[in-house]
Amino acid sequence: MEGAEENPAESSSSAPRSEEPAGSAKGREVLPPEEPEGCARPLETTPKKLCGYLSKFGGKGPIRGWKSRWFFYDERKCHLYYSRTAQDANPLDSIDVSSAVFDCKADAEEGTFEIKTPSRIITLKAATKQAMLYWLQQLQMKRWEFHNSPPAPPATPDAALAGNGPALRLELEQEEAELEEFLCPVKTPPGLVGLAAASQPVPTMPLALQNISLKHLGTEIQNTMHNIRSNKQTQGTGHAPPGEDSPLSEEPQSEEQPSSPDPGTPGKDSADSLKPPKSFLSTNLIQKAKLQSSTFPLFTEGLIRNRTAQEKVLALEQQVLMLTKELKAQKELVKILHKALEAAQQEKRVSSMYLAAAEDKDRLELVRHKVRQIAELGRRVEALEQERESLVQTASLQEQQVQELQQHVQLLMDKNQAKQQVICKLSEKVTQDFMRPLATPDAANRDFLSQQEKMEHLKDDMEAYRTQNRFLNSEIHQVTKIWRKVAEKERALLMKCAYLQAKNCQMESKYLAGLRRLQEAMGGEASECSELLRQLIQEALQWEAGDSSADSVVLSPVSEYDEYGFLTVPNYEVEDLKLLAKIQALEVHSHHLLAHEAVERPLRERWAALGELAPSAELKQLLRAGVPHEHRPHIWRWLVRFRVQHLQAPGRYQELLSRSQACKHPAARQIELDLNRTFPNNKHFTCPTSSFPDKLRRVLLAFSWQNPTIGYCQGLNRLAAIALLVLDEEESAFWCLVAIVEVIMPADYYSKTLLASQVDQRVLQDLLSEKLPRLMAHLGQHRVDLSFITFNWFLVVFADSLISNILFQVWDAFLYEGTKVVFRYALAIFKYNEEAILRLQDGLEIYQYLRFFTKTICNSQKLMNIAFNDMNPFPMKQLWQLRTAHRERLEAELHELEQFKAEYLETRTCQGPAVPESCTSEDEGDLEA
Repeated sequence: MEGAEENPAESSSSAPRSEEPAGSAKGREVLPPEEPEGCARPLETTPKKLCGYLSKFGGKGPIRGWKSRWFFYDERKCHLYYSRTAQDANPLDSIDVSSAVFDCKADAEEGTFEIKTPSRIITLKAATKQAMLYWLQQLQMKRWEFHNSPPAPPATPDAALAGNGPALRLELEQEEAELEEFLCPVKTPPGLVGLAAASQPVPTMPLALQNISLKHLGTEIQNTMHNIRSNKQTQGTGHAPPGEDSPLSEEPQSEEQPSSPDPGTPGKDSADSLKPPKSFLSTNLIQKAKLQSSTFPLFTEGLIRNRTAQEKVLALEQQVLMLTKELKAQKELVKILHKALEAAQQEKRVSSMYLAAAEDKDRLELVRHKVRQIAELGRRVEALEQERESLVQTASLQEQQVQELQQHVQLLMDKNQAKQQVICKLSEKVTQDFMRPLATPDAANRDFLSQQEKMEHLKDDMEAYRTQNRFLNSEIHQVTKIWRKVAEKERALLMKCAYLQAKNCQMESKYLAGLRRLQEAMGGEASECSELLRQLIQEALQWEAGDSSADSVVLSPVSEYDEYGFLTVPNYEVEDLKLLAKIQALEVHSHHLLAHEAVERPLRERWAALGELAPSAELKQLLRAGVPHEHRPHIWRWLVRFRVQHLQAPGRYQELLSRSQACKHPAARQIELDLNRTFPNNKHFTCPTSSFPDKLRRVLLAFSWQNPTIGYCQGLNRLAAIALLVLDEEESAFWCLVAIVEVIMPADYYSKTLLASQVDQRVLQDLLSEKLPRLMAHLGQHRVDLSFITFNWFLVVFADSLISNILFQVWDAFLYEGTKVVFRYALAIFKYNEEAILRLQDGLEIYQYLRFFTKTICNSQKLMNIAFNDMNPFPMKQLWQLRTAHRERLEAELHELEQFKAEYLETRTCQGPAVPESCTSEDEGDLEA
């Protein structure tokens, strides 16, 4: 039997015991008063073992009921074992405490609690409520200690305790402090818990058969035989056997020595506190009434003294206010006298000037000046009079409001006074009821006493429910913390599982790649090896990861379609391409598993924390890394509005739709032909019941009327389809197509001559020669023209070339930065596969490889790093210069070609039709006939 420490929470509390009256409620027995010696325990003492007798409810049929069992806790396994007696050698069964939760019900029998495990519910009963709470608290602490202990304990427990003791003790002390906030620590019940309980007699049952476990009858027989042999050895040798019983017989004596010197006292106190006498209720109420009535006069005198002091303070405050007002009035009077003095001095100066004037003209001028001043002062007086009238009106309104407020205050004061009178009357009535003698045993007094008893019982029930609530709160708190730790462990295991699955996918893809290389090396040779290789390839193509085992954990299975409806594994007819598609799907899956925790989750958190959208360096970096699926529609709508805000007009799309319905566009036939060719590997455009083809038709017809110079060009259907897959709204997809064709791409990119598209192909050749000279030399040696491959990349922005998750990441940056992103990714694609292309030594093989090599790119993170890091420096000024130079050359070549064409037509016109005389055309023959 493994030991368990005494409740550590008891050592952290040293509050003195609060004395309770002798007639306290029975509910307060649940948490007895804490004694100093029970709360403080020296750290040097050896921990006591968690064991003792409990009653377990179980059995079947007539013997179903409570059975006395000896329970002991095993720290190594976090299991609670139980046997019939403390001397039994083999336990009957055990309870897994590590995954259990504990519960106690206030309305159940005293001392009853439950241990709920995932597989069963065990109902136990302790001798007292104190013992029940002690067991519950100890089991909580043991469960917490087990979950916070190291996963692999060392061989020697002393070394583990010495190495991990301080950290574990600190964490347990923190947990104890948190649990004390919910439930006060319970003192160890003497004689009921620990090895001292082993020396106590086994609790007797009404029937001897009732205490025997028929479910574990074999274990019962073994324990009985062991006890018989132990008794014989004890009688023969005269001392205890050296087995497991000797510690049980020795330790109780050592534990009973530091116990209380008066063992009868606790039992006496508990007996006295069980049922208080009825006479105590009446005397207690009388004492409370006297105490309450005696405090009323004192309270009144104190209130009078407080009011007198308040009146003095109010009188002084009023004096201060009066003096302040008087000082303010004196200051205003001084200001008025100053103004009057200045006016008198001014008058005196004017009079002296008038008398000192030599001529009548000067005096007349002075008189006129004085008249103007008088007129100005008259206007000022009128303005002041108007202001005074407005102030008088305002003052009257203020007075009315003050009167209304005074009336309201008076009403509130009257109401408050009435309430105070009611309170005083009720207080007097309550005091009189308490002071009324209870000697006469009439019916009213008996009813009053019964009500008081019911109230005391209700208080007991309330205290019991409060105790249950505190314990359940502590249980919820601890279980929540354990659940969080388990969730963290589960997350770590899932990450490890994802890593192993990714490695498994990589190994499988390498295996398939090896099979493919063997198939290429063997060619069409017919032998047993080729037949075996064919069978291996066929099994590999038919094998699915989900069928490997029914119990395997599949974190991110490879579904048939991705979130945008594209096939994850293309359905090729050629067996070689099928094998390649399978390899590609496995590599995509492995990269997704490896990047989910390391890349995608931090990226999602950054997008979620992003506030209002505005052009910035941070937004640029986030768009290059890719927009999460749930944020992409919102981000694309903002990007499209940012691009076409000068072109957008309310109702423009509906107007174009009406025009397309009223008048058939010349490009409508070509649009209908291209609808069925749009993304045959996407379920949204191949399903007969899908609405996407109709949406795509309306978007393309509206654009043909929006831009008549272009009308419709092959490739626009795929651009609009990509916009529809993300934005899902016709109008948003229409404006996205307008933004690409009319704003982002250069002019004449989708014209009949495709002039700007041809210019970009020549610019790409120059950039490849600069960034990847070895590759371009190799391609030039084998006379490979890359424009046959790359022309479609630029025309539809990789819509048919890259797998869907990389394609949408390219479009995220393309809609924000423009065509420069297309050049970056085109260079990155060749850099990504440079070594594989350099290994090919035949022009036809190179063309065959370039036809599908973009589909083999699965690592989007690597491709993005190449595009935006390895291809630097990539100045936009250089791109403009190259475009300008190549455009001039191309326009000159086209002009020269037009001249050749005109000269040829002119020559043919001058020569006329040259038909031999012996030859007659069919038309001429018909005419002659």
